[in-house]
Amino acid sequence: MSKFVKNLISEDLKKRLEGVENALLVNLIGMEVNDSNRLRSLLAEKDVHVMVVKNSLAARAFQGTGLGPAFDGVSGSVALCWGSTDIVALAKEVVKLTKEKQFQKFTLVGGVLDGEAFGAEQAVEISKWPSREEQIAILLGQITGVGSKLSSQLLAGGANLASQIKQKWDKDGEGDDSAE
Repeated sequence: MSKFVKNLISEDLKKRLEGVENALLVNLIGMEVNDSNRLRSLLAEKDVHVMVVKNSLAARAFQGTGLGPAFDGVSGSVALCWGSTDIVALAKEVVKLTKEKQFQKFTLVGGVLDGEAFGAEQAVEISKWPSREEQIAILLGQITGVGSKLSSQLLAGGANLASQIKQKWDKDGEGDDSAE
């Protein structure tokens, strides 16, 4: 392949993945075509994109970008997975599919998170983290938990006083009825 063609491919890769900072590297080698297509469609349903890349071209294209470190020390062809809502959701989906029997040859190689490369073991650990949506739910729960506790403590004194007044009213009201 001539240097001109390599530069064209590198520029195309750079344009296609502009703005992508987090990705996983996976191995698809040895998968049958039907299994590969099924895998790609399952990933596409979760808004995960897959692209098989030649390491040397990808390393050239992403040199100096956030994806560059992912290709350091990687040999052979790999597929780049990116997309989903965040890297945790991406890792959860990919790890789940690597455990399925029909996709045995689909393996994790590593990835990159905020410009730092990590291996397959770290990708499995990342998949155990709470996703963006789960983190937001936890945060909202903590915020509303404090607010509801404060609200209940502020209202408790008034509610107790109102309850005692009502009990006194009911007690006094019964005495008036019996007097008639």
